[in-house]
Amino acid sequence: MHHVAPDSGLPDHFPQRIVCLTEEPTEVLYALGEERRIVGISGFTVRPPRARKEKPKVSAFTSAKIGEILKLEPDLAIGFSDIQADIARELIKAGVEVWISNHRSVDGILAYIRRLGAMVGAHEKAEAYAQRAERHIADIRAAVAGLPRRPKVYFEEWDEPIITGIRWVAEIIGIAGGDDCFPELAREPLAKQRILPNGDEVVRRAPDIILGSWCGKRFRPEKVAVRPGWDTIPAVRDGELHEIKSPIILQPGPAALFDGLDEIHRIIAEWALR
Repeated sequence: MHHVAPDSGLPDHFPQRIVCLTEEPTEVLYALGEERRIVGISGFTVRPPRARKEKPKVSAFTSAKIGEILKLEPDLAIGFSDIQADIARELIKAGVEVWISNHRSVDGILAYIRRLGAMVGAHEKAEAYAQRAERHIADIRAAVAGLPRRPKVYFEEWDEPIITGIRWVAEIIGIAGGDDCFPELAREPLAKQRILPNGDEVVRRAPDIILGSWCGKRFRPEKVAVRPGWDTIPAVRDGELHEIKSPIILQPGPAALFDGLDEIHRIIAEWALR
């Protein structure tokens, strides 16, 4: 049966029944006005808020209700990274077309927006949206150029064990006017390669600002401040411990380039002008 593309009167040959196994395709498709194609979403989705009300939740990050997904008769499932390899394999074996992206950088997020747009026949809208993100990045870079100093920033993704260093987060910290404390770990795609054996190296690198986004639980600055030896860290001494909410930084999607970048820039600018 042919679906007709809205406004064009022409048949729509692009995927009609997409399951989003992670948050960023949902956010992008809504932003492009292509949300009618989505039939199922990740349970972690919070952007846009209406997605949670309108679409059935069929997956977590590492697990999915394969039976529920198959009932939706998807013509495309979209996920992210090696962590979703098992879900992808199950769906592929059940005959579903699957795209697992693995972008890790700011440029990767911009390319992802363009690629996803092309996959649903919304190339021009995706190009405009990606350019809007690029302008936003340029605006923040320009604002940062006027700041008198750059802080050293430590970003923590998890506390037990301590996990740091995500490439797109490190790049966003750089755009926002700071320098990531663990640039060498930002290049490591796998979380297990970004685990610190203990907090000593953070103490040694003496960050001016600590940002926490503990995946799926609230960041507790008071717990961080009492770690052995951390009282000597400038960020702890000056009370510069800030939570960045997971949905605006831990997904390599538009949220990080807009709200995540804005929030980190605000924290850095306040520090630099203090």
